[in-house]
Amino acid sequence: MNIYVGNVDFRATEDQLSELFARYGEVNSVKIITDKLSGRSKGYAFVEMADEAEGNAAIAGLNGYALNSRELNVSVARPREENKSFGRGRDDNRGYNRRY
Repeated sequence: MNIYVGNVDFRATEDQLSELFARYGEVNSVKIITDKLSGRSKGYAFVEMADEAEGNAAIAGLNGYALNSRELNVSVARPREENKSFGRGRDDNRGYNRRY
């Protein structure tokens, strides 16, 4: 089960999140999302848990939990949507990739 964790303190580590979620079950992976240029945390993460029931228990138990004085927003992760603002086709009205 893939879980979204928002409002993560910028100083929090993947190990901290892993230990926190491990209270509810087996954690497969933790990934804090970082800025590509600066390497700094963007303030959210994804946690993958092995069992759906354990994942739901973690969501219920940790949503609103204060980690480093910030209340976490924990929910089921939505599937990633394609970013439509990049890679526009030639039929857009902005002139990108337009053939002359």
